[in-house]
Amino acid sequence: MAAMERDEVMSMVRDHLVTELEVEPGRISPETRFREDLDADSLDLYELVMELEDRYGIRVSEEEAAEINTVGDAVDFVCARVPAG
Repeated sequence: MAAMERDEVMSMVRDHLVTELEVEPGRISPETRFREDLDADSLDLYELVMELEDRYGIRVSEEEAAEINTVGDAVDFVCARVPAG
């Protein structure tokens, strides 16, 4: 996936987390961990997964979602599954 599209996914994930978790955008980087750094719970992560599925037309299994621990993991997951367009 092109860098521009990767930046777009990162921006969408950041915007979602800022809105849902009420955190400062500056706290969110690819290395940011959902649970440890942002105090996100399983419902917060479920809502993010739903947003990614709806926005990018992908499917995320429970097993796959359990492997997404950082913002970068989420971006990588989307980028690996969205067809190049």
